Amino acid sequence: MLGIFALVFAVYSILFLNIIRKNGIETTGKIVSYDSDGEGYKTPVIEFQIGEEETITAKPFLHTSSDLDKFRSYQGNIYKPVKIIYNSESPEKFILKDNSHGCGLIIIIMAGLVFAGIAIGNLLGYNDIF
Repeated sequence: MLGIFALVFAVYSILFLNIIRKNGIETTGKIVSYDSDGEGYKTPVIEFQIGEEETITAKPFLHTSSDLDKFRSYQGNIYKPVKIIYNSESPEKFILKDNSHGCGLIIIIMAGLVFAGIAIGNLLGYNDIF
């Protein structure tokens, strides 16, 4: 189940990235803070304006972090302008324009294939390996 979930998430993410890159609206936002999860990985909180009156403050829909994020201080990036691409139908779903999402998606796909392969192997009776 975990493997299938990872593969479905990866396919959904790839489709979302293709749609937002083709039909998304590019604008400039600013980093207002960083949220840190339980393990210390930091995700930027970005504020940007759509239209004349509406301001969105949220985290990117897809963001990859590395182990170096646990130790870095990003205080110098606060209020720094960044380019984003948002979905016109739901602006809270946006990505950073110059951020690479490929590495994270490749890791998710590989993990999904490994878990699905183990499950299929067990169903076919090849459980002596694991």
